[in-house]
Amino acid sequence: MRTLLITGSGGSGRTTVAAATALRAAGEGIPTLVLSADRTDTLGAALGTATGPVPARVTGTLTAWRPDAAARFREDLTAFQSRAANVLDLLGASRLDAEELTPLPGAEELSLLRALRDAALSERYELLVVDLPPVSQALALLALPEELRRYLRRLLPPERQAARALRPVLGRLAGVPMPADWLYETAARWDVELAAVEAVLADRRTVVRLVAEPGPAGADAVRTARLGLALRGLRTETVVANRVLPEATPLHGLVAQQRKTLAEWGEEQDVTAVAHLGHDPRGTDDLAALAVPEAPGVNTAPDPVEWPVADLVEEDGVLVWHIPLPGAIRDDLDLVRRGDEVVITVGGFRRIVSLPSALRRCTVAGAALRDGELRLRFAPDPDLWPR
Repeated sequence: MRTLLITGSGGSGRTTVAAATALRAAGEGIPTLVLSADRTDTLGAALGTATGPVPARVTGTLTAWRPDAAARFREDLTAFQSRAANVLDLLGASRLDAEELTPLPGAEELSLLRALRDAALSERYELLVVDLPPVSQALALLALPEELRRYLRRLLPPERQAARALRPVLGRLAGVPMPADWLYETAARWDVELAAVEAVLADRRTVVRLVAEPGPAGADAVRTARLGLALRGLRTETVVANRVLPEATPLHGLVAQQRKTLAEWGEEQDVTAVAHLGHDPRGTDDLAALAVPEAPGVNTAPDPVEWPVADLVEEDGVLVWHIPLPGAIRDDLDLVRRGDEVVITVGGFRRIVSLPSALRRCTVAGAALRDGELRLRFAPDPDLWPR
């Protein structure tokens, strides 16, 4: 299955482009699912078919799904209260009824990630088109599985589960209760679920398509998205320049602004211009009229995003780790090594990355940012490097 993630600047028409892309693929006979997490049914408005918590058939090969984050949140919290009943009773806590529960911030994002995982595991579709939130929210969403797994491993290390028989003894010696089995079991289940989402995002057949109106705001959104996606190791497949005005439009200043932005984008990445219909697209006929690019081939896979390590020990006595960061600015870049990890902060984004095994036996010898690529130099540690 190929996964196509679509995001872009706010108000750029990304949901419409996602719907049109899914409709075009389905029209070519590809079993397609288009997935959205919007609270309002913008996807259904574009398709002309209401969408909701139950996958809805739009055409013979196209299905639309908008998961209900509120229902899933109530189910999860109710189940948690049942499993933690002893602890809650000990604390004198009052149980919350399902009817009084409302989703907390982030519930929509978690619901979308679960739906993404479920759709990938179902093997019912050849193409999954995901209508992500605007760029800033989408980047936070895509970072969530990796970051949550890291928190779980730090707070409840899996290796400590081997000491289950000792926990009652340790609890008496320490004078405090030790975590119960259900807590470790819950953490393990979450880790498996998050790992499944990570696998979908890390798959080489997963690509990102950016949607933006050509202009200053759209250019800023595309620049931000490319940098944030590169830091996560995700590939930007193309930029869809949406609502492009024809040359004959009386708004000459706006047309000139769009043409300038399109030319700048074309120098850095693939761009597809989608003409403005003159009205908001509604229904499959309008979507079919949009000249959106076709979905990536199901049976082909692009080259994976790589962060290669070049061995220059013989020539310069160092190994160089190449990390692509298009659009990064030196003044916005910060690097910190913490044991076997490197904390990379750039352009308001932050990621903690494990060092490749060879670099863990090295000391940092320098760093440089050139042509949109971060190059970290590592010198072998004589005490750890094999002779």
